[in-house]
Amino acid sequence: MQRRKFLQSASIATFATSIAPVAFTMDNKQKFFRAAFLSDVHVKPTTIAEEGMRKAYKTANNLNPKADFIINGGDAIMDALKATKEKTQLQWDVWNKVLQAENKLPVYNCIGNHDIWGWQMTEPEIEADALYDKAWVLQQHKMSNRFYSFEKHNWHFIVLDSVQENNGGYIARLDEPQFAWLENELKTIDAAKHICIVSHIPIVSFCSAMFADKNEANGDWRISRALLHVDNRRIIDLFKQYKNIVCCLSGHIHLQDSVEYFGIQYYCNGAVSGDWWSGPFKGFAPAFAVFDFYEDGTVKREMINY
Repeated sequence: MQRRKFLQSASIATFATSIAPVAFTMDNKQKFFRAAFLSDVHVKPTTIAEEGMRKAYKTANNLNPKADFIINGGDAIMDALKATKEKTQLQWDVWNKVLQAENKLPVYNCIGNHDIWGWQMTEPEIEADALYDKAWVLQQHKMSNRFYSFEKHNWHFIVLDSVQENNGGYIARLDEPQFAWLENELKTIDAAKHICIVSHIPIVSFCSAMFADKNEANGDWRISRALLHVDNRRIIDLFKQYKNIVCCLSGHIHLQDSVEYFGIQYYCNGAVSGDWWSGPFKGFAPAFAVFDFYEDGTVKREMINY
């Protein structure tokens, strides 16, 4: 889709139309509960971004059957890594305004790299600011910790913090305190419960290799340390010990895939913003995922090109 056509289709008039409930054809299994996974909204104070977020959250709130909660997969705002305090506040203001107006569902938040303030700022006083690093996003999302867990019926959800500082940039991995917490958390979960892991950056994915437009000159694939967990072998070895880990959900890449590895289904779930509000990204339209979690431990995903 050309940028001009996308901008025309995303006009205020289009977004102002009523949102009809999105209906699903259910299989014969009894559905246990439903979650909408909205990632990489990248909202900013522009008409296209704000109204796009409005439409996505309206659609998620009007699913049929209804969603029980929303998982925010990270990168809620366009960018805070190298934005001034004023520009970062404007982005969070839009995020909170749209959520208040359009969302009635509980939201479980995951931290994305662009939600983190100041890592790419050069002013020496930035690091002394109380909002530096992940403090601002934790405040905005009212999160008590950057990684945590929660339960719904007989499912246990673990939300991880994929993003660690790396010489002025970031790297996808778990820091040591978080990995130790994850090890202990998995030990304490009843083996009868099914486990879903959430991370902003994929732990396992194929589309991480498709982000770059071409391979290296020698034919090697280009997979940045910022696109796939560099510690995924360590994480996978840990996961192998727990047969009740069913799936892992992520965003970040703005592409979609589904990869089964050692009995675990890894889902990368596109982006609400598509190509950062310029249309589809590499053929994937702006979208979010809907997951149905069943009592028997199965899970079903459907992508919504809202």
